Amino acid sequence: MSPRSRSVVVTAVLALCAAASPAWADLKIGVVQYARLMQESPQAKAAQDALRAEFAGKQKELQGQQAALKTKEDSLQKDGATMTADQRTKLERELRDGNRELQQKVQEYQDDFNARQNEELSKLQKALVEEVQAYAQAQKFDLVLADGVIWAGPALDITPQILSALQARGPRASTSPATSPAPKAPNGK
Repeated sequence: MSPRSRSVVVTAVLALCAAASPAWADLKIGVVQYARLMQESPQAKAAQDALRAEFAGKQKELQGQQAALKTKEDSLQKDGATMTADQRTKLERELRDGNRELQQKVQEYQDDFNARQNEELSKLQKALVEEVQAYAQAQKFDLVLADGVIWAGPALDITPQILSALQARGPRASTSPATSPAPKAPNGK
């Protein structure tokens, strides 16, 4: 179901419920900006930092390998005319093999990073949902909406309160945001 269809259905259900019974007039409804929680919670920031730290060593290693290949390439361009045919052939082979190896390592790095990021994203999403549910139950909300809401007045937005609760819990390094960009591979890809 598309986000627009979902919001139409939710709006229609709320309208029917409000018209059907005076008891529905006392509904306590809240709206959460889930994307904001994913970006601003201390748990999301801690997870981003942990992922960067976890993959920093591998990224430096790849950058070093790329720099070494660049040095060999510069040497071939600069001294290629004065090299013997065997020296030039050997250096060209080393460059070709080195570039192939680097590309393979970069792909493995990206795959590993993406897998870890997805693991951490899953943990973060679970933690955020649990926090919203705990807050909603404690504050006696009847309904809390997230994605699919086209508009909600500021009185219904409970995102700041949820962020405060998350900040009170402090960062947990075992979670990660969805919006965390993958560190750039040394070749800029």
